[in-house]
Amino acid sequence: MCIRAYARKCYKRRKTMLEKEVEQYFCKAVKTRLSGWPLKIISPGQNGMPDRIVLLPGGKIYFVELKAPGKKARKLQEHVHQKLHDLGFPVQLIDTREAADDFVREVQAGGI
Repeated sequence: MCIRAYARKCYKRRKTMLEKEVEQYFCKAVKTRLSGWPLKIISPGQNGMPDRIVLLPGGKIYFVELKAPGKKARKLQEHVHQKLHDLGFPVQLIDTREAADDFVREVQAGGI
């Protein structure tokens, strides 16, 4: 069995999405539907930062934490998210394709 066929077989057995799959879907949605730039955040000096900073036309900035379905942010992540929120930056936790679609719809409607 080739690697692709094996991967498809494993994917069919797995009932939940991986964080990587949620992240890929989210990034594609931001790029195509919002004309945005979902940059990966790598912060060696600060643990707990959200996974992505989303830059949108008009100077809008959102921080996004991506998780596998049903997973929650760790305590340190929650603390950092609260600090960002207190500074006036929106922080979203997205753990499903539906949540990614909701984010896109809310941004398009000007609700976030």
